Amino acid sequence: MLKRSPLWFILCLTLVWRSVAIADDRAANLYESAVAATPNGEIDRIVFAELSSLGIQPVTCSDAVFVRRAYLDIIGTLPTADEALQFIEDPDVKTKRAALIERLLDRPEFADYWSMKWGDVLRIKAEFPINLWPNAAQAYHRWVRASIVENKRYDQFARELLTSSGSNFRVGSVNFYRAMQNKTAEGIASSVALTFMGTRTESWPEERLSGMAVFFSQVGYKPTAEWKEEIVFWDPLDASTLPDNAAPGQAAVAASLPSSQAADDTPESITKPAKAEKRSAAVFPDGTKASLSPDRDPREVFADWLITPENPWFTRSIANRVWAWLMGRGIVHEPDDIREDNPPSNPELMAFLEQELIASDYDLKHLYRLILNSATYQMSSMPVADRSEAPWARYPLRRLDAEVLIDAVNQITGTVDLYTSPIPEPFTYIPSDQPAIALADGSITSPFLALFGRSARATGMENERNNRPVASQWLHLLNSGHIQTKLERGPALKAVLTSSRDPAVIAERLYLTILSRRPTDAELKTVASYVRSTPLKRNEAAIDVAWALINSPEFLYRH
Repeated sequence: MLKRSPLWFILCLTLVWRSVAIADDRAANLYESAVAATPNGEIDRIVFAELSSLGIQPVTCSDAVFVRRAYLDIIGTLPTADEALQFIEDPDVKTKRAALIERLLDRPEFADYWSMKWGDVLRIKAEFPINLWPNAAQAYHRWVRASIVENKRYDQFARELLTSSGSNFRVGSVNFYRAMQNKTAEGIASSVALTFMGTRTESWPEERLSGMAVFFSQVGYKPTAEWKEEIVFWDPLDASTLPDNAAPGQAAVAASLPSSQAADDTPESITKPAKAEKRSAAVFPDGTKASLSPDRDPREVFADWLITPENPWFTRSIANRVWAWLMGRGIVHEPDDIREDNPPSNPELMAFLEQELIASDYDLKHLYRLILNSATYQMSSMPVADRSEAPWARYPLRRLDAEVLIDAVNQITGTVDLYTSPIPEPFTYIPSDQPAIALADGSITSPFLALFGRSARATGMENERNNRPVASQWLHLLNSGHIQTKLERGPALKAVLTSSRDPAVIAERLYLTILSRRPTDAELKTVASYVRSTPLKRNEAAIDVAWALINSPEFLYRH
């Protein structure tokens, strides 16, 4: 256990108390704008109409809150002190928020951060239980990131994942069929439904899943001479299920075949009537029967149905997922649990987002812009009583993702973390300056990422990422050698502490660096009182202030 002065714990409590007290001081304008919230488009018209019916007056967040929120939500990265100050002092109040959004959408960190988000959904993980293997995980991540950089249309993104064939080391998108624990036709269908339809097949009638599974009953897996490489391909003759030709994940399928079939059947001896009967059983999830041709990959037929604007699930699923990513909660909650008995909280808003996505030709950046520029997204997060229960009455508080949190600590201190894989493989050496949001493989991790709830990437479900705080996390931030070493030895923090001899200037720089805002007069008095009363040297006292700020909810949460 590290020994801290009792005064340090008093400092922590005082600064946390001050943040709560300021939150109740509406005149301070620290977290909320004095300018009345006004609608900025159709999203706001819909949301504000609902709030008005409930007697709720929307309140906009301050510039200091917005700059931090935008950086964290768009690129998963904390703004530097200079970036925060430049935005706060920018006098162009009419356009500076929209201009910042555009700059952030063009930053390279945008592709890193959203590749991380998609990595959770697409289960990009080399080791157990997905077992993509490192080469394939890297290829998969490169394909996803390149698609985001290109701003690939979402319908094209989905089609490529669903219809690709080739080596999992060389064609990144085919790893969609490798990155799932259950590679039976039903298992593949369930993964497709979860990923692209936002629905869990556990609640489906059996015949609906079996009808959809037919479209994926001809996915074949074939090993090659290269270690751990595998070919994913359209296999209409079931060649990959024959003895001695079963790739990992398909051995159980081959073993389940009747002994006479396993021993005697060859691709040429599989009867045409059996194949025709199988094709005739294909049914789309909406109940429409499909006509499958023996000379066309059934995955293409399903993709054609899935990505049409008329599809009852596809557009709704991604619109709801993007809303949940940016707003902290889906219009349908959870974002991968769309079903008839779990309706959207605001059907009109849901329908508008779907229409906009279709009209923009499935341009996801268009959807990001709509949401980010709305007054709804830019609302205050303050938990005022009349806004606590109504949906979208305020921006929801939520703790930073594990990767975002450690990157923020490293940026503040100028330090790095070591990321490793438990099993030595190629690609497990990570450059020291690589941020956690850019890690390609979910198997490459650190004790900090594991402790703070990083997604296991085992199922592709949103709730695998656990951002609920637990006692061990607080203890780590308050009293671990890991954090202490960063604060005491980090060159970036040392530069802040030696930038001036004026304690007030140092305090202001610390607040801008850690909380992306200036301190209040009361906070400056608290810091000055601590520096005067502690027996520590000035720099050591300033490190204590930084440590207290890093432990504050204002730092740990999106707000």
